[in-house]
Amino acid sequence: MDIYSSIIYGTIQGITEFLPVSSSGHLALLPTFLKIEDPGLIFDLTMHVGTALAVLCYFYRDVITLLHELLALVIPSMKGSNKRYFVINLIISTITTAIFGYVLKNWSEDYGRNNLFIGANLVIFGLLMLLADRKKTNQSNLPIMENSSRPKMAFWIGVWQTLAVFPGVSRSGVTLTISRFMGLSRNEAARYSFLMSLPVIFGAFILKFSDFYKDGNSFDLTSCLVGGVTSFVVGIFTIHFFIKLLEKIGLIYFSIYRFILALLLWWYLVL
Repeated sequence: MDIYSSIIYGTIQGITEFLPVSSSGHLALLPTFLKIEDPGLIFDLTMHVGTALAVLCYFYRDVITLLHELLALVIPSMKGSNKRYFVINLIISTITTAIFGYVLKNWSEDYGRNNLFIGANLVIFGLLMLLADRKKTNQSNLPIMENSSRPKMAFWIGVWQTLAVFPGVSRSGVTLTISRFMGLSRNEAARYSFLMSLPVIFGAFILKFSDFYKDGNSFDLTSCLVGGVTSFVVGIFTIHFFIKLLEKIGLIYFSIYRFILALLLWWYLVL
């Protein structure tokens, strides 16, 4: 892959990873529209690592606090705070995603990158997202996931996050959807979704890269680095503006975008 294509990939990933429009769906569709060979799973994972690093940098204060609370959970002598509930909820969501992700991974690899399937996911989960955002939440806007242990809520968010192994679903989209259905505010749902992405993305990269390397496969290091750095830089700006935008306009326009993209994709496939 040439440098310009890597930059395009990284830019698309940096924008769409945090918008509820499916970054993996966009990456899977790019070879069709750019008339290039699919760069493969490792390149896609590198793009996701770039945006995960963007989350680390943007929410570094939260990450430091959560790491401290995690240590306090396993080291009795360390004093923790109410933030430990947020850590417990994240652990439940992450473990749930890991278990269900292991079950679904073969299906996603065999069928997930089919363009018709991607279009269907864009529409179906766009409709669910639209319905979820119309639900009224607690007007006090209290941080539900921080102030108490919510194992059932954390479990279902983890289950829904697993569905993002299929391109066109959108990890941020489904986690925002189920979070809104269960009463989280837009701001808290977005923050929980972003922080929850870190262990999932880094864990998936380590496992997938290890399997890839053991099988003796090769990959284009330069393209991965260029794309990853691009997705990191663009991702930081996207996080900043998306959180503000989400509070103002909600999810309706992102749902409309998903519908339009699906129609364009199906129209392109028919012609």
